[in-house]
Amino acid sequence: MGEMHNCVVTGVSGRMGQMLVAEVAAHSKLQFVAALERSSHEWVGQDLGVAMGGAETGVPVTDDALEAFRSAQIIFDFTAPDATVGFAEIAAQARCVHVIGTTGFGGDHLAKLDAAARHSVQVRAGNMSLGVNLLVSLTRKVAAALDADFDIEVIEAHHRHKVDAPSGTALMLGEAAAEGRGVTLADVADRGRDGITGARKPGDIGFTAVRGGDIVGEHDVVFAADGERITLRHVATDRRIFARGALKAGLWGLDKTPGRYDMADVLGIE
Repeated sequence: MGEMHNCVVTGVSGRMGQMLVAEVAAHSKLQFVAALERSSHEWVGQDLGVAMGGAETGVPVTDDALEAFRSAQIIFDFTAPDATVGFAEIAAQARCVHVIGTTGFGGDHLAKLDAAARHSVQVRAGNMSLGVNLLVSLTRKVAAALDADFDIEVIEAHHRHKVDAPSGTALMLGEAAAEGRGVTLADVADRGRDGITGARKPGDIGFTAVRGGDIVGEHDVVFAADGERITLRHVATDRRIFARGALKAGLWGLDKTPGRYDMADVLGIE
């Protein structure tokens, strides 16, 4: 079987948390040492398998991140910005590989994550799928190839329970488009239109968010000019693609030096 690597999943009761649990359990090179939940959660103190409605696994659900990370090599973290920043600081102390799929970070969050990445391997991406990261690369190249006559719009759709908008993936795509154009996204992003907004400002990168049903994730980047339109699209139909990407990132990071990485690094995409 080869060497086994100890890991922890944070936010283990969540949609992505449970998907990560299933993928880790089926993996030949990964094993749990603990599962993490917030202190007020009913799963804390239970066996992970029992909490998920199955047989005992011998893996406890805990709210003590410091203790959980102590014997771990990889942390899989799809939670919330404030929680992830706290986990990053502990992962840095424990020298764990911290795989971050959390989205919705603000500037203060990102500064703290960067500080933690000086002491640990941190792989952070708004989306862990191969297809999406190829889409990001294509978006950057198309934006660089087309002139300013092409307006850029990023349209994303997710399930009704998603709490942030635009999605982390949409922002990745917007950043890629801005990089291709040689501008800063913060200077050109148009993230809200309502009422009489006036004509579209030349050079803006627009965002539209759709929320409904059980949509896993759909992302379109539209380049629209007079007389023609180019659309780059990715559709996710199974959340397991994100979990599998996260596991790939965790294993990839084991022999890397401390620093901040993304899925383009993991996949070798320029």
